Amino acid sequence: MHCGNYHRPVSRRDLLARTAYGLGAAALQSLLPAAEPIYRTANVRAKRVIFLFQAGGPSHLDLLDYKPTLQNRYDQDIPPSIFGTQRITGMVAAQDRFPVVPSMYKFRQHGQSGRWLSDLLPHHAKIADEICVLNALNTEAINHDPAITFIQTGSQLPGRPSMGAWIDYGLGAENQNLPAFVVLNSLPGNGMADQGLLSRLWGSGFLPSRYQGVQFRSGGDPVLHLSNPPGVTRDLRRGQLDGIAEINHHLHERVGDPEIETRIAQYEMAFRMQASVPDLADISKEPEHVLSLYGDDVRKPGTFAANCLLARRLAERNVRFIQLYHRGWDHHGGLTEKLPSMARDIDQASAGLILDLKQRDLLKDTLVVWGGEFGRTPYAQGIHKPNSYGRDHHGRVFSLWMAGGGIKPGHVHGASDDYGFNVAEDGVHVHDLQATMLHLLGINHERLTYRFQGRQFRLTDVHGRVVKEIVA
Repeated sequence: MHCGNYHRPVSRRDLLARTAYGLGAAALQSLLPAAEPIYRTANVRAKRVIFLFQAGGPSHLDLLDYKPTLQNRYDQDIPPSIFGTQRITGMVAAQDRFPVVPSMYKFRQHGQSGRWLSDLLPHHAKIADEICVLNALNTEAINHDPAITFIQTGSQLPGRPSMGAWIDYGLGAENQNLPAFVVLNSLPGNGMADQGLLSRLWGSGFLPSRYQGVQFRSGGDPVLHLSNPPGVTRDLRRGQLDGIAEINHHLHERVGDPEIETRIAQYEMAFRMQASVPDLADISKEPEHVLSLYGDDVRKPGTFAANCLLARRLAERNVRFIQLYHRGWDHHGGLTEKLPSMARDIDQASAGLILDLKQRDLLKDTLVVWGGEFGRTPYAQGIHKPNSYGRDHHGRVFSLWMAGGGIKPGHVHGASDDYGFNVAEDGVHVHDLQATMLHLLGINHERLTYRFQGRQFRLTDVHGRVVKEIVA
């Protein structure tokens, strides 16, 4: 049985014609200077990205978006003029009213920029003048899976390449001994991870599988089978891989399946990682003053703090895209009991990462992004009190911050209305965020495409604009 066109017979005439064209093209190419791909731009501000993704939906109203006027509106219903035609989730569909619950946490101004930040983020005060807060981000999804899939892949439906895969495809690797796209999963300090994460969020979709993210584990070897089994030396392993590669090359010549080339490349990467990853994961030589930036949990593998330090070590080794997930932000009830614990997990470590990158002169070309798939509602879910409440999903407007890599520091872009419910000015759609991230990496988001099933696909689908107002 033939598989696609891999085994299609080729006539002698076809073979000679193709060979002639191929030789002519090769000769012409040798006479021309190497050209940049059409999607590359001259204005490269960032070389790499660290995405600190907070899965579950952090409450913008309790962390980054200060709404003092809500204090006098406790238990008042959201006005119909504000609520409009907003879709609601099944969690609140049975509620007969949507009462306002202001944040019980105080906000203070910090830094020369006068950044308003919740008291839940005291260490963020140290980076108030480094971050750019987007207070009018918006998404189309209201449930976790489509919303996370949307911000990670540009589509609410599964099957598209993840952002890290697109960037690897477009820019390639700078470090040949480590993957260009690495994924780190963190467990919350309270042990309540809430929503699960599927590996397709860092998958390559319809791109070749070589571009998918490589997940590092929090315990034991960071990557499975990194260590050779007893009795297998590095030289013996090298010989095994050479033999396997020779067989795969013959197979590729016969059937032409591009995935065979990917397999060969991944075997070689795995071999190089056996030498590079142990050194990467060994933090024993990190000075105490650096470890103290990230907090006490930095020595506990799998914590957000430990992964932030590992993200910095990956960044200084020129890994292109570092995706750090932190779960546990889905606070439909008991927000006031759970949110402080989550904030403690990320506050010092996130600030420490920014300060550490800056002191190493890496922040200027490392783009750091902190945020989740959506925010939370200004109205309460279920029974509430002024100091005890929960909030439902809210994608119509929420907050996220960015730093480094060409982003304007100490800046706030956009605003929500007085209720923190709708965009009031300068809204930023998820595709706008993705377009801006690619722009900072020197990529035109409209031109980085891949043809699949008869259509040219891109990360930002069919729209999205670069938010030039936040570019330094």
